[in-house]
Amino acid sequence: MANVGRPPKYKSVEEIEDKIEQYFESCEGEPLIDDEGNQVVNKYGYPCWIKPPKPPTVTGLALALGFTTRLSLLNYQGKKEFMNTITRAKTKIEEYAESRLFDRDGSNGAQFSLRNNFKGWNIDNEQKLEIELLKLESQIKDSQPEEEAEDNFLDALNGTAEEVWEEGEEKDGESESD
Repeated sequence: MANVGRPPKYKSVEEIEDKIEQYFESCEGEPLIDDEGNQVVNKYGYPCWIKPPKPPTVTGLALALGFTTRLSLLNYQGKKEFMNTITRAKTKIEEYAESRLFDRDGSNGAQFSLRNNFKGWNIDNEQKLEIELLKLESQIKDSQPEEEAEDNFLDALNGTAEEVWEEGEEKDGESESD
């Protein structure tokens, strides 16, 4: 029985690695260079570009590799021979997005990309609840004067000690009556 379906887009890892490297190079942009080999800047000191840099994205990588959708790229990642290569490329994109978390202008887009394109970045409702509880505990602790917090701790400790003492006496009484 003959194989049915489209032939593979890439026959070797080296072939796809070359295309991936070209994609990342294209993301770096092309600066405008003067006759002395220095990058030209405008009157405000910002660099001038022939082709400005662009952020690397999973969808951009998929298009650069000739796939019609990012899902096609993810499916190709499932092939044993291409898994490491595509995973490494996606990790490079993830690193870029992660670095944008520290950039005031790009943090919201970076968060969206990380949560939707990469594993381990999406916070579920249970984790959100735990975070909110920790925040609430911290606010309560911060709003109480230190002496009051210590008094509350001592009251709770004394209450616990009294309960343990009473339980111990009850058990002693039961064993004497037996």
